[in-house]
Amino acid sequence: MLPYGDDPIRNADAVTDMERAGLDVVWAAEAYSFDAVSLLGYLAARTERVEIGSAILPIYSRTPALTAMTAAGLDALSGGRFNLGLGASGPQVIEGFHGVPYDKPVARTREIIEICRRTWRRERLTNEGIYPLPLPEGQGTGLGKPLKLINHPKRADIPIWVAALGDKNLEMTAELAHGWLPHVVLPEKIQEVFGDALAAGFAKRAPELGPLQITGGGICALEEEMFEPARQAARGMYALYIGGMGARGRNFYNTVFARQGYADEAKIVQDLYLDGKKEEAMAALPDEFIDKVALIGPEGHVRERIAALRENGFTHLHVNPMTSDLNGTFEKLKSWIS
Repeated sequence: MLPYGDDPIRNADAVTDMERAGLDVVWAAEAYSFDAVSLLGYLAARTERVEIGSAILPIYSRTPALTAMTAAGLDALSGGRFNLGLGASGPQVIEGFHGVPYDKPVARTREIIEICRRTWRRERLTNEGIYPLPLPEGQGTGLGKPLKLINHPKRADIPIWVAALGDKNLEMTAELAHGWLPHVVLPEKIQEVFGDALAAGFAKRAPELGPLQITGGGICALEEEMFEPARQAARGMYALYIGGMGARGRNFYNTVFARQGYADEAKIVQDLYLDGKKEEAMAALPDEFIDKVALIGPEGHVRERIAALRENGFTHLHVNPMTSDLNGTFEKLKSWIS
């Protein structure tokens, strides 16, 4: 959602413009770039109405308590407008950049969600499992004791979204989270590819969580002169994820792409990308996939794609606008989803 890469000031200015144009939620990513928390704090100060969210904070690079503290702080700074987006990232980033073993992603996410919610309720923190709190006897100094958050959070039920692609992770998301942040997912394939995992999670879902929120959409262009630049941008992003975000045999995005009917193309794109042939990898992505995974083209086509999202359970329209008329683009999008 943030268009200016490593320029946080321009990104913040863009968000204030989009807020005036009708934006409802802005998400800031954190991979191995600038951290998302600094930018989100700045956005909290620069905006008045728009919700802000992390998409995502990797679960391995912070302790569960720090994640909870950060979320409570951003929610307080924004006046109750923060959404905590969590995800496991991948082994290349977690082990290569953070130097932390990439293990038990689903179990870790479950415990972090539970610890966050206990923290926001200001319970004294204890936990048995992957994250023992306090540290057990024989570890550390032995002086640790259960503590509760000093501050009184703005909300004790800050919305939690999870970026899940694997079946077990998605089942856990459908059980525990407020929302799901999918990627490389076609709306028409939701039930075929993910239906069983979603159903298993829904069967255990607490009624007070309400329906699972799902965000979908993509790079958006409604003006003809923007169609080709937008398609190239979409090809570049999806080639990176499908081809380069992981090793052969351990790329979650590649696996999902293959499960949606593109098994041959998934191998070709990955082989080309990992061989350094990025332009060829981009070109190898099927036109049909780009047309369905993005919001690029004449108004009739984009409205059809929005309808497909709605019909398949998506609740939030996620757009990366490429436009010379931001207000006009947002006005059209808002009218089509109302």
